[in-house]
Amino acid sequence: MKKIIALCALLASGQALANNCELTVEATDTMQFNAKELTVPASCKEVKLTLKHVGTLPVNVMGHNWVLTKTADVSGVANAGIAQGLDKNYLPANDDRILAATKVVGGGASTSISFDVSALKGQDLTFFCSFPGHSAIMKGKFVVS
Repeated sequence: MKKIIALCALLASGQALANNCELTVEATDTMQFNAKELTVPASCKEVKLTLKHVGTLPVNVMGHNWVLTKTADVSGVANAGIAQGLDKNYLPANDDRILAATKVVGGGASTSISFDVSALKGQDLTFFCSFPGHSAIMKGKFVVS
């Protein structure tokens, strides 16, 4: 009976009917994402990702972005981005290793992107923040299954 009540509550909240091709990730002033893994179904052609910076520090002090690459490319992209500066979102321009990326936002701000995931199924993918020094701990696995 408790399971039925819980299921009814979930359905009433609309969560069970949520679009699973849309993701929201939160970032904090303590250099954390609220997820270590994000999964989208292979049936999604395009995914909309929203990054919410739930902290209060300004973008030049504790800015965050969300970047998707193959796992083997994380260090290379993060290191190449450092020299680009905040104006270029700490990302190298026109770099084919970047599969998707948001702009860098500060506390209280959010940003969204949409990107094609149809060719990403089965790949070893990692999301991370490219703000200098953040990629070492602000990262997670991205799965298309």
